[in-house]
Amino acid sequence: MPNFPEPQPLTSHGPARIIAMCNQKGGVGKTTTTINLGATLAEYGRKVLLVDFDPQGALSVGLGINPHELDKTIYNVLMDRDTQIRDVIRSTGLPGLDLLPANIDLSAAEVQLVGEVAREMTLQRVLRPVVDDYDVVLIDCQPSLGLLTVNALTAAHGVVIPLECEFFALRGVALLVETIDKVKDRLNPGLEVDGILATMYDPRTLHSREVVARVVEAFGDRVFHTVIGRTVKFPDASVAAEPITTYAGSHAGAYAYRLLARELIARGDAA
Repeated sequence: MPNFPEPQPLTSHGPARIIAMCNQKGGVGKTTTTINLGATLAEYGRKVLLVDFDPQGALSVGLGINPHELDKTIYNVLMDRDTQIRDVIRSTGLPGLDLLPANIDLSAAEVQLVGEVAREMTLQRVLRPVVDDYDVVLIDCQPSLGLLTVNALTAAHGVVIPLECEFFALRGVALLVETIDKVKDRLNPGLEVDGILATMYDPRTLHSREVVARVVEAFGDRVFHTVIGRTVKFPDASVAAEPITTYAGSHAGAYAYRLLARELIARGDAA
């Protein structure tokens, strides 16, 4: 495991690198990674915007927001030209970490966007006014390859693919990479896979170790050196509605996400 250096503080902020957290399989650690990577990047002095782009609103819930009580969400920003993005962004209470929340209303956007001109570009358009305010924008995508996910990929510079360490998870990655390649070819030529992140890793099992070996064999340098272990502390932190870095700052899970943030910055993907 390379030793990634402690990042240098920034003297100015923006424009942001936009990173989509993407995997059409549910339960692989997308939301956990979005919250904890965002929190650790903010710890290292980056200004971070988290975008909840899943109608289930798990990212918003994981940061202590009740999605049913929201007057305005990302849905309003997407569908109503009079709603300004800055009026919907909320502070998370962690310095440098903001949230664009979502709730079930967002599921309607998938249907309503179908008739729009340049429908795949809608998220890119609504993020444009705030890109210079942040260093990193992390988009927590829904577990599907529908129009919302295509919007996220069209808006993004890079994709992080959280991948659960089990064999069935491997099968879906080829389909996801194919979708990313199509978006790159037709809509967003600058799109890159920033990395594949092994999650729910259990070093005691041969199964976990074999899956990681397979992923490295298939994707080489695109696999992060950092792996995220399986631990009950992540769901505990979710129930407490805070990142693991504040909930259990000295836990191995918090250390792993700090390491991931340092690796991402060292690669230049969140510099």
